[in-house]
Amino acid sequence: MSRIGKQPIPMPDAVKVAVNARSVQVEGPKGKLNWEVPVGIRVDVDAAEKMIKVARADDTRQQKAFHGLSRALIANMVKGVAEGYEQKMEVFGAGYGVKLQGKELSLTVGTATPAKLTVPSGVEVNIETPNARGNDEPARLTLTGPDKQQLFEFAARIKRVRPPEPYHGKGIRYAGEHIRRKVGKAFSSGGAA
Repeated sequence: MSRIGKQPIPMPDAVKVAVNARSVQVEGPKGKLNWEVPVGIRVDVDAAEKMIKVARADDTRQQKAFHGLSRALIANMVKGVAEGYEQKMEVFGAGYGVKLQGKELSLTVGTATPAKLTVPSGVEVNIETPNARGNDEPARLTLTGPDKQQLFEFAARIKRVRPPEPYHGKGIRYAGEHIRRKVGKAFSSGGAA
């Protein structure tokens, strides 16, 4: 038995779960999500106990893998529509900044033209500090949304625009992320004979 897959998923009061054939729909205060369950995986909703149970058809290697995966994804969906997910990001560097224009996020990160990324539907961008002040005070933004995969995938796309460099720490990083710094070249004052 899968250690993750056999654990029932608790259902908060504000969350509604419906299973139609292989489709699972989860609805809550933060939004609505649906997911197609793999073949051989069964999802049962126990409304009396407020629990969701995931079971598999047989003990093949692939069914065991899908069992734990399905349980984890459905638990993420329940948490997402009930509480939502959040990712804070920071942009370090003199002259660096972020700007939101409609559904387009504009990142000024030391290139000739600002990088523009389309914000996926379901993800909200909140900019606390639009411009960085040197390498000490970063520009800050927060991403929120109910879909964990979509949210963190978009955060990774933002970071890929300008990953932090190891000498001065300039670039885009997750809040609280530690960047290993390198020491720059040391110049000696002695001249060659």
